[in-house]
Amino acid sequence: MTKKIKYLVIHCTATPEYMPISSDMIRAWHLNNNGWRQVGYSGMIHLNGYYETLVPFDDDDFIAPWEITNGVRGINAVSRHIVYVGGCQKSNPKKAKDTRTPAQYKRLAEFVKEQTKAHPHIQIAGHNQFSNKACPSFDVPTFCREIGLAEKNIYQ
Repeated sequence: MTKKIKYLVIHCTATPEYMPISSDMIRAWHLNNNGWRQVGYSGMIHLNGYYETLVPFDDDDFIAPWEITNGVRGINAVSRHIVYVGGCQKSNPKKAKDTRTPAQYKRLAEFVKEQTKAHPHIQIAGHNQFSNKACPSFDVPTFCREIGLAEKNIYQ
C-alpha cells in the first residue's frame, strides 16, 4: 500500500569525523546486525559531497513498499531518509558533533531543495525530532532556514 510522502528525515552515520563509510558498511550494520529487511536510508552523502543511492526511489508523491527504509520507527511508510557520513567527534566518538564538510553541507542543501521542489508539501526534519537521539548532530530547522526553505517545509 502506498502512502503520500510527508517527511524527509536527515540522519548522520554516528561515526567519527573524517572517517569514510561505505554503503557496504551501512548494509552490514543494518541488515546483518539489526536483522532488518532494508537499510535505514534512501541515500548517503559521503565526505566529499558525493550522493550515493542506497535504496532507489521514484520521485512521485508516494512511498511505495519497495521504497520504505528503516530510518525512524512509526513514520517510515511516509518518509524518505537521507544520511551524511559523520556526526561524532574524532577524539570522543560517543559525543555528537556537527561534522558536515563544506561539500556535504552543499550537497545536503541541494538535495533538500530538490525534494521540496518535487514535493511542495514535504517537511524536513532531523531524526532527533522524532526520537530521543542526537542524530543528525545539528539543528535541522536552523539549517533549513539558513538555506532559505519556506517555514511550511520545516518540521517543528
